[in-house]
Amino acid sequence: MCKRLSHSCQMMKSMYKYTKDELTEASTALTSTLHKCEKIDEGKKLDKSQQTLLDRRIKALRLALDLFERAMDEYKVSNDE
Repeated sequence: MCKRLSHSCQMMKSMYKYTKDELTEASTALTSTLHKCEKIDEGKKLDKSQQTLLDRRIKALRLALDLFERAMDEYKVSNDE
């Protein structure tokens, strides 16, 4: 767990090399892709392997968006100080 938290902290520090606008734009693109994947998930019946891949993509996109949200919160805090 500590190793995981340390990695998250390092990743967030590396996010500072991006501007707030770049992070926002990337988050918007990921959100759009997530919605498209969720729409596919609601509709078509997929083969098992395709469904597994789609499920993993959705999970990864949600995780990425969560990390972006945390990075944006950190960005806000660091710029407020």
